[in-house]
Amino acid sequence: MQLLLLHLDDALELQPDFVRACTQAGAHQISDEESGRAIRLWSKWGALDKLACALDRRTPAVGKEAPLWFLGSGDFHHVSALLLERALARHPAPTTLIHFDNHPDWVRFEDGMHCGSWINRALDNQNVRKVITLGVCSDDLCSPERKGGNLKLLSEGRLELYPYAHPPSRVAADYGCGASHRQDAGALHWRSIANLGEQNFIGWFLDRIETEAVYVTIDKDVLAPEDAVTNWDQGRMRLPYVLTLISEIGRRCRIVGADVTGDYSAPRYGGNLWTRVAKKAEVLIDQPRKRPELAAVRHINSAANHALLDVLAEAMG
Repeated sequence: MQLLLLHLDDALELQPDFVRACTQAGAHQISDEESGRAIRLWSKWGALDKLACALDRRTPAVGKEAPLWFLGSGDFHHVSALLLERALARHPAPTTLIHFDNHPDWVRFEDGMHCGSWINRALDNQNVRKVITLGVCSDDLCSPERKGGNLKLLSEGRLELYPYAHPPSRVAADYGCGASHRQDAGALHWRSIANLGEQNFIGWFLDRIETEAVYVTIDKDVLAPEDAVTNWDQGRMRLPYVLTLISEIGRRCRIVGADVTGDYSAPRYGGNLWTRVAKKAEVLIDQPRKRPELAAVRHINSAANHALLDVLAEAMG
């Protein structure tokens, strides 16, 4: 496993004990906060291409070792699409993307990528056979068509979405029935983790992985507030359960890459005035307005990152 820290904001710098542990474990660090300000929340292709080129130049070559990235706030989750492409270039094989998140990240977004749209880019990769999204509890599943969700992915069988818990989603179009949902009376009824039971869900979920290779991406907003402090509204999964799922994935599959987002950082944006205003307006609508105490950010997020690093290192070893 190749451990990498990508500093696009100061989220990891707020956790010096975690960074120190990573450094002692041989982590390679890349700092590019200028790109971070440009691409935070969403970005046009040019800025993303610039970051991709920087990663190509500055990431050390280590043969076939699978990369494990920690990359700060969930506002950068669209960077996972770039990291996935790099991992699959190194390990080209039919792959399942396992996506832990409180949000489905499936909206349509023109001429660039949003941290809530990147699943569409991931599925453009010919090696990605399917995405399995775990843990969504957010309002993104309330009237998802109106909010721009690409629900066609469900009917095509390219996406399975298992909320932790969520009521049926009202829809107008016909999406049929799939492994993670059934449509009845104008609503999608979800096969949720809570309804199946956490332990029962493990076996069901593992059987839905149809490839040997998997890529794992974790946005810590999937976790309950007791286990993470993030920039977004949070879900209900507890950290020990997420760690159990990762361990089970590692026993069953070959993890060809992984990344962790969802640490808190105060938002800072680059770009022109219109871009900065638009992003700030979106954050006022979509993100909690109360800023957390830095002590909580440091202690809670560092503990979660230490635990995730330990389990992922073992699962990818």
